[in-house]
Amino acid sequence: MKTLSEKAIKLLHDLISIKSFSGEEDKTAARIGQWFYDHNIPFKKQVHNIYAFNKAFDEGKPTLLLNSHHDTVKPNSAYTKDPFQPHIEDGRLYGLGSNDAGGALVSLIALFTHYYNSPNPKYNLIIAATAEEESSGDNGLNSLLPTLPKIDVAIVGEPTLMQLAIAEKGLVVFDGKIEGTASHAAHPNINNPILKLPKILKWLEKFSFEKISDTLGPVKLTVTQVSAGNQHNVVPANVNLVIDVRVNDCYSNKEIVDLIQKESPLTLIPRSLNLNSSSISLDHPLVKAGLELGRTTYGSPTLSDQAKLSCPSLKLGPGDSTRSHTANEFIFLNEIKEGIELYINLLNKIL
Repeated sequence: MKTLSEKAIKLLHDLISIKSFSGEEDKTAARIGQWFYDHNIPFKKQVHNIYAFNKAFDEGKPTLLLNSHHDTVKPNSAYTKDPFQPHIEDGRLYGLGSNDAGGALVSLIALFTHYYNSPNPKYNLIIAATAEEESSGDNGLNSLLPTLPKIDVAIVGEPTLMQLAIAEKGLVVFDGKIEGTASHAAHPNINNPILKLPKILKWLEKFSFEKISDTLGPVKLTVTQVSAGNQHNVVPANVNLVIDVRVNDCYSNKEIVDLIQKESPLTLIPRSLNLNSSSISLDHPLVKAGLELGRTTYGSPTLSDQAKLSCPSLKLGPGDSTRSHTANEFIFLNEIKEGIELYINLLNKIL
């Protein structure tokens, strides 16, 4: 008879072999649903999100959400292995989504399955295998949350080497515009927006936000795109920029927008204020339990579905985030086995 870890690894094999780009997760959703059916666990489906409640769910108790995603990015051109052909080599399971975040997903599903029949847990458990995380789409966790009961705390499964990411930076993306005057290139023009660019780039490079987080460090502002003009003999009316701001837990996204717009020499329009920073107290029972198990805490610079949660949340999962979105993505089989064991031991301390 297969162990829970062996079953979880088989599930990951199957998920890797099914294309599940963001917005195209119907077949992986069906495979995850099959897992719950095979284990006699009732489940529900909302778009391509699969979710289930523990058997002894009690509305009078606090609720712990277990969440990870089953969509993937598209494979990059540097792949030398078939991204949809899972195979094991030197203890590594290769395949697209194996590390981000398939290993964490199947480990959380195994965890939920382990505790599903617990007769009187201190926390309710909800497992949510969600879609469109990679694209921050409209049909992922954010669309599921309104249908769920109140969530008091969450574990978000992402590759953290099973260390405790107790805070995660938020994100505000700005569309910037440097305004000038359009003209024929042969005529004088003292208001060429391209010539304003160096001074504004220097301003953006030097601009900083005062508050520095103990766990997440400073807010990071990065210019990621610049575009202007479309033909050689026309001075454009505008230069367009895209600015990526990674927000620490000292600021709300609205505060970031207000501060930079107040001083900015260019027009800055935020695309969204929804991807906020997130954190969980060092005094929370989940964090204390993790520390007792020898884990360490850190602040994560990368974004996940934590940004869509308003409750305290802990990012924790097998795998290494530096492997995410890389060619020939892989996860060590031992990472999955140890991840499931650690998840179980963690909840054993609080349930």
